[in-house]
Amino acid sequence: MRLKEIPVSVWIGVTGIAIVVICALFAPWIAPYGETEVVGDVWGPASAEFLFGLDNLGRDILSRLIFGARTTIFVALSATLLSFSLGIVMSFIAATNRGWIDLGLSRINDLMMSIPSLIFALVVLATLPQNLPTLILVMAVLDSTRVFRLGRAVALDVAVMDFVEAARLRGEGTIWIIFKEILPNTLSPLLAEFGLRFAFAILFLSTLSFLGLGIQPPSADWGGMVKDNKDGIIFGISAALVPGAAIAVLTICVNMVVDWLLRRTSSLKGGRGDA
Repeated sequence: MRLKEIPVSVWIGVTGIAIVVICALFAPWIAPYGETEVVGDVWGPASAEFLFGLDNLGRDILSRLIFGARTTIFVALSATLLSFSLGIVMSFIAATNRGWIDLGLSRINDLMMSIPSLIFALVVLATLPQNLPTLILVMAVLDSTRVFRLGRAVALDVAVMDFVEAARLRGEGTIWIIFKEILPNTLSPLLAEFGLRFAFAILFLSTLSFLGLGIQPPSADWGGMVKDNKDGIIFGISAALVPGAAIAVLTICVNMVVDWLLRRTSSLKGGRGDA
């Protein structure tokens, strides 16, 4: 594949993601002010000094937006990686062993998926200590149910192929078959699903923070910034709209890249089938 064959929308998405990642990595050096530093009046207007204005405590919105990128990306990415680790391993074990193992894991997964994710997260997070490890673990467990469903579906298609049967006849174990035979042949749809799950994790984290059970103050994250400044909308103050727009733009950028990956995966499958 040549670079010129990549659509403009994908380059826009990659650029947006790269900007957010750079802000997350170099926040202390990029941000004009500290994460919790009060620098002016409450809900001060935008100016040359404060590009997006000030928030409900007089903190620079641009600085908190940059620091919030680090928190948002770290939690969403950690939860997505953990959910994929859990979901893929469990789904591949179910697909390769079948029988009661497949039945048991599938029924447990169906039970988890029958509970609304937001309600489940609110109940658990209201009960357990509110810290980052707990938040990441709850998000990962809930999201792993969706990964399990996809992973099992694609693994079942591969598990019945001749090269997998040949590996079984050679006496290869389950771990070998999962990581050497099935996983390399299911990477394309799984990578596309990873992008979708990452975008969902950003939105889900923002929702939890808006409801007060996500990232806890004074740490900055985009959902929490919307919550902190939502009352200003009544007075025509746009402080809550800036982090809301950041959430929307990052989600759109991720979806642009994921949509292209999905289309490319579909075209590759079609090409193999025609051959």
